Formats: sequence, C-alpha cells, structure tokens
Amino acid sequence: MEQDPRNTASISPRSSKSAGGRFTGRRFAGGLVAAGLALLTVGGAAPAAQANDDAMIFPMTADSARYWRFLSDRVMGGVSDGNLEFVTIDGRAAARMTGDVSTRNNGGFIQFRAGVDFSALADNGSALRGMRIRARGNNETYYIHLRTRDTNRPWHYYSAAFTVDESWQHFTLPFAGFAHSAGLTPQTPSADRLVSIGIVAYGRDHAADIAVADISFF
Repeated sequence: MEQDPRNTASISPRSSKSAGGRFTGRRFAGGLVAAGLALLTVGGAAPAAQANDDAMIFPMTADSARYWRFLSDRVMGGVSDGNLEFVTIDGRAAARMTGDVSTRNNGGFIQFRAGVDFSALADNGSALRGMRIRARGNNETYYIHLRTRDTNRPWHYYSAAFTVDESWQHFTLPFAGFAHSAGLTPQTPSADRLVSIGIVAYGRDHAADIAVADISFF
C-alpha cells in the first residue's frame, strides 16, 4: 500500500564521527564548513524517523548520531570547546552536548546541526507551523538556529530561545516566534525554505550541558 508522503520521514547521512559516537570541537574545528551538513529528508521512504498525522519526529538515538555535526566558534578563531555524545539518560536516548562557551576572540558558541529538506512533501513543507524539542539540561537558556534560503550571510539565521532544567520538557516553538538575527525580511522563517537546524549554546560565557531526546515538526 502506498504511503501518504506526509506520514513518512527519512534521514540521509552525510557526516563523520569519532570513536564511540562522540563529536569534539577540536576534531571538527578545521574543514567542517567545507564538509557540509547531514541531511534530514522529510517525506522520503526510509523508516529512519517516526511520523504521524500531527508531527514528524526525529529521535536522537545512537543510530542517528551520524546525521548530526558538532560545530564551535573555533572555525572562526574562537576558543569555545565542547563535544556531542549520543547517550541514554533516565532510560531515554538523547544527544547530549557539553562544553564551555567563551566570548574571547569574538567567539561565543557551540552547537550541533543538521541540514533539513522538505522538498519531498507535496507542499514542500509550507503548511508546517513550527517545531517541538524535548530537552533537559543545566538550567541555562539555549537556542534553536534555523537557516533558510533567505539567510545568505554566515551570521544570518532565525533564532528562538528556550530554558531547560533538570527534568525532561517539551518546548513548542512556532516558526512565527523565530526572529532574524539581523532584523531583515522575511522576518520569520518558512519551512519550505528551511535548509538547516542547530541546537546552540550561545552569546555569553557559560558551561553548556543540554540533552535533546527528539525534534519534531508540526
């Protein structure tokens, strides 16, 4: 029986990792941008992600480790450092990013990121209204950074913040609540133009520790 394209989701790998599923800032500091990002292809046929009528869910299991890349400000001369591991916390699979964010040398971020493509959906994803993330961490504020075909400069992105505590929580982030980093138009992102998503510790000196169990779109 043919599947409804809105009810299928797949992920196509395009990344590398160090032994044990850990990604480190030092390993990827040079050449990450040239290497490209992983691609989450929403609407494909491979059963790499769970989906239903209400959301397309990408769980952060060990199998999904190769679809995400760790990136720090060291690619631009900063000194922030960290790593990304795919672990189990309280019986739940999760991607956990830890590290130290420093604003020295005009830096100030660590993140893990993947590319996104909604072109396999009948409407190219234009009907999607936002995303949800299930996360926990160290009582700090973190950010989702979205890049689209409209963010042509490396420092341009759409951003939304959320604050974690030590318990698992669902954060619902409508696309209308994202703001352009430079205040340019379009002022909010559209899913049919989305090209990447990043979970980011950013903007201030602090210790980062965030675990993400899954990301979904609705």
